[in-house]
Amino acid sequence: MDFGKAFSFVFEDPDWLKKIVLAALISLIPIVGQLYLTGYGLEVARRVIRRDPRPLPDVAFSESLGGGFRALVIGLVYSIPVYLFVLPIALVPAITGANGDYSGAEPVITLVSVCCSGLLVLYALALSIWLPAAFGNMLARGSLGAAFRLGEVFALIKAAPGAYLLVLVGTLIAGFIAPLGTIACGVGVLLTYTYGVVFMGHLYGQAYNAAIANKALM
Repeated sequence: MDFGKAFSFVFEDPDWLKKIVLAALISLIPIVGQLYLTGYGLEVARRVIRRDPRPLPDVAFSESLGGGFRALVIGLVYSIPVYLFVLPIALVPAITGANGDYSGAEPVITLVSVCCSGLLVLYALALSIWLPAAFGNMLARGSLGAAFRLGEVFALIKAAPGAYLLVLVGTLIAGFIAPLGTIACGVGVLLTYTYGVVFMGHLYGQAYNAAIANKALM
């Protein structure tokens, strides 16, 4: 994993400013814009996986929008278990306090809330590692279904756990990058947020390549 490359690859493209600005402007379109930007970041990942010397793509609206929709589907499907942790928090108080008296049920409600909240946090952390691997498998194989081949996705993470942990670190770094644009009266947020997205895309691609390389050595 090369964090330096993920930071610098953008500026190696002679048209980087035009590409980043256009992607940032498109991201302003309600709903569709965010899907486009997600797909744009995944296109960076796909190019890194394919060893493209110019990972920063030109604006290709339909292709990036399609990638964003696929990412949305993947995210929604893998988020389904979240309801298993959230529903008990809502249902237990309703059931135990059906007669309007919650006094005797408070310990149970507290226990369920703490346990489910803890499981929710753990699942969210696991998902932040799992999704980049799922996206990478989809991009490498060119199939939405590849994101749901659990054995293949797990094998990627098993082959390069350190790489995917670094992707998680990269997510935190990207979260710090985006607000830096407020220095330019808020306008720069669009550019720094877009930069953060392509930065993460590059890390996704790097992590996948690291996993494949490690699997070849096993």
